[in-house]
Amino acid sequence: VTDVLAHRSEDLQDKFIEIPCSEDYNSHKRFEGCTPRKCGRGVTDTVITREEAKRIRRIAERGLSLGGSDGGASILDLHSGALSLGKHFVNLYRYFGDKIQDILTEEDFALYRDVRQRIQQRIARAFGISSASMYLTKPTFFSRMNNTEAKTTHDEYWHPHVDKVTYGSFDYTSLLYLSDYSEDFGGGRFFFMDADSNKTIEPRTGRVSFFTSGSENLHRVEKVHWGTRYAITISFTCNPDHGIRDPVLT
Repeated sequence: VTDVLAHRSEDLQDKFIEIPCSEDYNSHKRFEGCTPRKCGRGVTDTVITREEAKRIRRIAERGLSLGGSDGGASILDLHSGALSLGKHFVNLYRYFGDKIQDILTEEDFALYRDVRQRIQQRIARAFGISSASMYLTKPTFFSRMNNTEAKTTHDEYWHPHVDKVTYGSFDYTSLLYLSDYSEDFGGGRFFFMDADSNKTIEPRTGRVSFFTSGSENLHRVEKVHWGTRYAITISFTCNPDHGIRDPVLT
């Protein structure tokens, strides 16, 4: 059974569904005023405009034009410099050096930081916490998915997973979609896998989905059947030791 939380054709103001928290957070150090006590998932089309999302997508397109996976999933991490290249990853900044400044600009990075900040504030408001208590954490990355056959396990993006289990540092996860389901690509929908049904989000350019990162939000992305799906994953931790700074053009 599949319930659609967000259709591509909808222009959603703010949709939020509270769900009981899992026990995942109990096995990590708790940070009062940040570690989830209220859990849930939200979707909004009001944080980022479609035009801003298209500009962000162009950052992804230009950066990924320098590399790209042999399989169906490529990533670009502006923080660490990780870029898919063939069956491996390279450090964008070390590998391409000064050429980066021909591809990416200070304006790109400024937009990226602004968008990240707005998403952080929106998450904080939904969960009733202070945005100052949240820290950006790794990995935070652009993803490009198509229907090319997977060549390595890194290409197999469709497996169900829990972010808190996979990464440890994650407390709040967000996704900013940079392309449109059924227009730019087929398949590629996002599923929350609940006991009674799947809750589906259909990507739409500028749409932000966000959720607490524990087992209460087991999820997966379905395989892309045609076209190309762009998104950016931006995640936050309550532990300052796991915080990272915004990327800068070096």
